[in-house]
Amino acid sequence: MDIKELYKLYQQHPCITTDSRNCPEGSIFLALKGASFNGNDYALAALEKGCSYAIVSEELKVKSEKLIPVRDTLQTYKDLAREHRRQFSIPVIGITGTNGKTTTKELIRAVLAECYNVMATEGNFNNDVGVPKTLFRLNDEHDIAVVEMGASHPGDIKTLVETAEPNCGLITNVGRAHLQGFGSFEGVCKTKGELYDFLFAHDCPIFVNRDNEHLMKMVHDSWLKVHGELPDIYYYGQSDNPDILIRGEVISCAPFLKFRWREQDHETGYESEWQTVQTHLIGAYNLDNMLAAITIGYVNNIPFEQINHALANYVPSNNRSQMTVTEHNHLVVDAYNANPTSMKAAIDNFCLMEVSPKMVILGKMGELGDVTEEEHQKVVDMLAAAHFDKVWLVGEEYNNCQLSTLNCQLFHDVEEVKAAIAHEQPQGYYILIKGSNSNKLFELPERL
Repeated sequence: MDIKELYKLYQQHPCITTDSRNCPEGSIFLALKGASFNGNDYALAALEKGCSYAIVSEELKVKSEKLIPVRDTLQTYKDLAREHRRQFSIPVIGITGTNGKTTTKELIRAVLAECYNVMATEGNFNNDVGVPKTLFRLNDEHDIAVVEMGASHPGDIKTLVETAEPNCGLITNVGRAHLQGFGSFEGVCKTKGELYDFLFAHDCPIFVNRDNEHLMKMVHDSWLKVHGELPDIYYYGQSDNPDILIRGEVISCAPFLKFRWREQDHETGYESEWQTVQTHLIGAYNLDNMLAAITIGYVNNIPFEQINHALANYVPSNNRSQMTVTEHNHLVVDAYNANPTSMKAAIDNFCLMEVSPKMVILGKMGELGDVTEEEHQKVVDMLAAAHFDKVWLVGEEYNNCQLSTLNCQLFHDVEEVKAAIAHEQPQGYYILIKGSNSNKLFELPERL
């Protein structure tokens, strides 16, 4: 059965499940395979629970006309999702980047939702399973879609853009993350740049941080592959570069980001009045994410007042740039992701906060390969220069660092940190909690 025929079947049974524990009546079960699971083993059970059909990649002992054999169920999932996406002519915004893509996606969603019915990636469903799952949520009521795409290996973004087929997009930034998978920083840029490659090849507009030299080089490299006219490029940034359409400036971070922005056109000399926004986000580094959302909102005709309203009322969740006030301390929680770029941004921003005393609890950074020791030493050196009042480092990766200039405590894992909190009971601190989800530092706020 080819994809066109399979999609017709989906239209008759418009619900695909990949979880045999969740089998709505009349749905289609798709048997995905992984390193530690095989959905084919549950296909028959899914039919018994209510699924009308099961798409499988292995021959089963029991024969049934309800079993649909394919060579690769994951590829079939992506092909079906692409066929579904093609049923809609709405703008589909593709977004990727090393840091800030989920926050930026949420800000874009908030701004666009002022005037449109928006479908956006939920949580972090941004991989080769999550993107198809996201696309299948599209329906006739949606005016616009925002699809987040993540990557940890070369070619990941190419695969995802060929599934989602975005017709505009942005890359938040590129940094030294997942180096074990990408091989090098250049590998990161090449893979993230596959979004630009796709958009340029299809003459689609892009949104670019004009001040980011890496993104500007990637734009140039992608354009060279096409050798055609440049598509529409909408620049945003904090500098006075004449190309910038939406310019912003930090007013303060005490501790929440307050900034101002304006529209400008250097060809005509037009400059709008400055717009001031008080946010609920921690970190000057979030200004670029705000400006990306403003630029996309502006291009999609969202009035200034509604853009400001959306950004001022956005409250972060999922342990991203959150300020939490407890009975004993003020916590800056950024415990979802950690890599050298985001770690430096978090430390720099904490330095700028005019509060005291300051304490930091930092987790390890994973997937750095041969530069693991080097990058953790850089974190230690930054902390030594910052002179925070108390420093706790979590993870064996810090054991090999030169710590002579840094007064700190080392912990093997989050359980040891919990014990130390119970014993020392820190009180009256502003505490930065920064680490990747695997560090489980998100378990600490309730104890502080």
